[in-house]
Amino acid sequence: MCDGRDLELALPIRPSPIGDAYVPASRLGQPQETFPLDLYLCRSCGHVQNLDIVNPEVLFRDYLFTTSSSGGLLAHFKQYADDVVSRFALKPDSLIAEIGSNDGTLLKFFKQYGMRVLGIDPAREIAKQATAAGIETLPEFFGSAIAAKIRKDYGGASIFCANNVFAHADDLADIVRGIREVLADDGVFVFEVSYLVDIVDQFVFDTVYHEHVSHHSVEPLAKFFDRLGMQLIDVQRIPTKGGSIRGFAQRKPEGKRSVAPIVGELIELERQRGFDSLAIYQDYAKRIDERKTALNKFLDLEIAKGKMIAGYGASTTSTTLMWHFELTRKLAFVADDNPKKYGLYCPGCHIPVVPSEELNVRKPDYVVILAWQFAEAIIKKHERFVKEGGKFVVPLIDLKVLPMR
Repeated sequence: MCDGRDLELALPIRPSPIGDAYVPASRLGQPQETFPLDLYLCRSCGHVQNLDIVNPEVLFRDYLFTTSSSGGLLAHFKQYADDVVSRFALKPDSLIAEIGSNDGTLLKFFKQYGMRVLGIDPAREIAKQATAAGIETLPEFFGSAIAAKIRKDYGGASIFCANNVFAHADDLADIVRGIREVLADDGVFVFEVSYLVDIVDQFVFDTVYHEHVSHHSVEPLAKFFDRLGMQLIDVQRIPTKGGSIRGFAQRKPEGKRSVAPIVGELIELERQRGFDSLAIYQDYAKRIDERKTALNKFLDLEIAKGKMIAGYGASTTSTTLMWHFELTRKLAFVADDNPKKYGLYCPGCHIPVVPSEELNVRKPDYVVILAWQFAEAIIKKHERFVKEGGKFVVPLIDLKVLPMR
């Protein structure tokens, strides 16, 4: 984000295939390449990033996940739209634009307020479906090259959104230049990203996958925006994705909103904790390895006794966890609740994905909850499995076997 070249390895993560590249049986004979996931610290500005970039055409053109398939995200984006409309006293017919708009879930809520909405998303099929559903969506990668045309065709945006996508692009500077072009003079850029402080504190290292090129903290972001004629004016800490921030930035010097105290407070927090130095990441890597060792020691003992081990959760984060913790040869199958994943096989290791009801049919002795942040809800859903003697293994933040023996 600063064009610096002084980068050092901060957090080693084992390579994996593309996290959401679950394949059908017809493709099991085709090898799946693995790509590096190591995180590097920029010693010039403190930004943490991947250096190995997977072609975005591969990652996003045929993207499968849709926002509306997640009930939690529906509620989150409804509240998001309500807050933004109220906070900035938006008038009907204001233009709201969003990059990475997916199926238009957030924009639908803005449209209900009488706003004009425009999505920009490179997933061609999802963009086509969103447009057909009434949310005009351009099937493009956003950047400065198309920003001037959008401004000419649609006018200046009162709000420009980027949610869980502002970490995905290799050339963030070009994207911000484009956003500045599209924003009205008094417009606001609103974005949500995983927060590096929470990635460390909440042990969500499994959110490190190939879509996520950047892992954001506030001080590098503030410097980055300032360099590109923008100003970070506010930050909210939110619980999504294991801990995220919602940032607000305006054009400089046109924007007249004052900078909220929390911006400086979070910068001071990051400095005090040492997020611009290697030590905190080296300690984090050590603690991750301790959890990995504990889990594998337990599983190896049970496998030696002839016990069957399964996994739960066929997500992108599950791929990172399985490959980094070296579980790819230890799980008989992976259960999931998403019908779109049934009959597919996990990236690279080709473990079959089955409906979660199969736990009561196949009766594994232990189920490692790969989607460990949702462990409580998963265990509650499968009371029958537990009553019949099955046990769940929660790998993080600390190893737990439930119910307790």
